[in-house]
Amino acid sequence: MEKNEQLYEGKAKKVFATSDPALVIVDYKDDATAFNGLKKGQIAGKGVINNIMSNHMFQILEQQGVPTHFVEQLSERETVVKKVDIVPLEVIIRNISAGSFAKRYGVEEGIVFDAPTIEFSYKNDDLGDPLINDYHALALKLATAEEIERIKTLAFKVNEVMKQYFDSLNVILVDFKLEFGKIADGTIVLADEISPDTCRLWDKNTKEKLDKDRFRRDMGGVEDAYNEIMRRISGK
Repeated sequence: MEKNEQLYEGKAKKVFATSDPALVIVDYKDDATAFNGLKKGQIAGKGVINNIMSNHMFQILEQQGVPTHFVEQLSERETVVKKVDIVPLEVIIRNISAGSFAKRYGVEEGIVFDAPTIEFSYKNDDLGDPLINDYHALALKLATAEEIERIKTLAFKVNEVMKQYFDSLNVILVDFKLEFGKIADGTIVLADEISPDTCRLWDKNTKEKLDKDRFRRDMGGVEDAYNEIMRRISGK
């Protein structure tokens, strides 16, 4: 499948049209950003890892009944996906206190919740992706009540599948961000990516951070952390 004109360039990916109006090609970049784009850098090989890992996770989720935008991987950095209209809600599932949750509510990192939490933020860079609830999403017409319920159901299902999967790799799934989109017939599918950029992943034994927090917090060893996750996923 050939790339046609570039439709979009985001912080981590470029999207290209194809000869099929229902399909696009996503090209993953090594660029890294944090704090809503205030911090910028490069993580060598990140695009390759995020592409391969996302595709691997999407296929696992598809097998468990979660519809995704994945179609086929073309190369280490490029993948064909269904063209979607992204629902402008970032969906965050948390199993353990960390990051902005710990900061916002003044609690330490590492508290294991009795049940996973879900939060939405309005996907809008200019506003800094503010936290919103279902009622705000309805008022802003970001999604219908049915779509919000469907997104919640799918998000918790993703958590269930991924927690089990990462546990088998000796990794704790702390929290993660998802995005959903609508394909041409209005069906909601999981889109965007699942990677160390969008998930907090800690080693089960050492609690070592194996994700983008190493970049956000200037901890060093960013490439090593991404490569370690890739190594565990590929079973090498």
